[in-house]
Amino acid sequence: MAAATEGAARAPGYSAALSGPAPAGPVGGGVSGPVAERWWNVPGVLPGSPGEHGYRMPAEWEPHDGCYLVWPERPDNWRDGAEPARAAWVRLATAVADAEPVTVLASARQWHDARARLPRHVRVVEVSSDDAWVRDTGPTFVVDGRGGRRAVDWDFNAWGGLRGGIYLPWDSDDALAGKIAELEGADRYRPGLVMEGGSFDVDGRGTVLTTRECLLNPNRNPDLDGDAITAALRDNLGAESVVWLPRGVVEDETDGHVDNVARFVAPGVVVLTWTDDRDDPQYERSAEAEELLRSAVDARGRRLEVVRLHQPGPLYLTGAEAAGVDAVPGTKPRRAGDRLAGSYVNCLLANGIVVVPVFDDPHDGAALDTYRRLLPDREVVPVPGREILLGGGNVHCVTQQVPAAR
Repeated sequence: MAAATEGAARAPGYSAALSGPAPAGPVGGGVSGPVAERWWNVPGVLPGSPGEHGYRMPAEWEPHDGCYLVWPERPDNWRDGAEPARAAWVRLATAVADAEPVTVLASARQWHDARARLPRHVRVVEVSSDDAWVRDTGPTFVVDGRGGRRAVDWDFNAWGGLRGGIYLPWDSDDALAGKIAELEGADRYRPGLVMEGGSFDVDGRGTVLTTRECLLNPNRNPDLDGDAITAALRDNLGAESVVWLPRGVVEDETDGHVDNVARFVAPGVVVLTWTDDRDDPQYERSAEAEELLRSAVDARGRRLEVVRLHQPGPLYLTGAEAAGVDAVPGTKPRRAGDRLAGSYVNCLLANGIVVVPVFDDPHDGAALDTYRRLLPDREVVPVPGREILLGGGNVHCVTQQVPAAR
């Protein structure tokens, strides 16, 4: 993988962030010896990019050393003081923890509550954050072939900053990736790009999926064009080719994250959010994505197999659900009748299992059966997805895997 990306020219306007040299002399104006040595061994920011150094983002189905979640809290996004959401988090964390180690990050206000509710084998760490979307706020981990693991610490602006972002402020979320990297003892890259982990998906073999609706939105990196973003994805994910889909799911407030519309589930196999209803605005979006995917090839030159997963619903926010959310200036309001971006594509491939959101919907069973057919070596684990969806995403959005480092 390194040979395919090393030395490749970056598109204009894109450059990797460089860390400055460590200051000379003892730490803390006089501290020396073992204490100083331990301090300087704290994971730091690296120059260059993962691709230059032979690192790649592995596919989600490759082995994990663990998974992160962030405990939900804010009452202006989660109804009824986030109590129903926390019950959903317990279900989700417990399901994942049966397959791999789980860490839940919780604020100082909520640490004791999270610790009391979660199973004892789930690690709970006190960390500040602005909300619970660790797929987008946490780091993207990359690995090499020698047992190394590093992190990519993207810039985060709450899905649009002052040009359509979902909440204010977002500084604690922007700092979260560095904190998780340090918890994992991983050096990190800081490419200086606004990017969210749900905005791209990889097959671990050189191919990236993303959407133009999201990554070319002027509220992310307005000075970068498609060529520059393509180069950035290749450099920072250790990839060779990028497949650009036009749009994501209707009313997806992340501006069309790919992890809600199309995902790799095996080499050369992509699941796609679908609807048979031609009057549904999602039909046009899914049809154009399917046409592009069926004409695309991956980095190995292989045609993609596209598998439809019929969407739930459509689903809408009820009056009771909307009434339970606090109205706060600067936070995207939740209104009765709002369409929810429900999708079975938004699942998590953990060690030996696939965790799939379900919605008490007639399409639940067919979605689970499709995953069983596609992934016969994995247990298909359904978890209630509506409470997570009410906040704007689902299972994949609120989890972040730590790939195994040999």
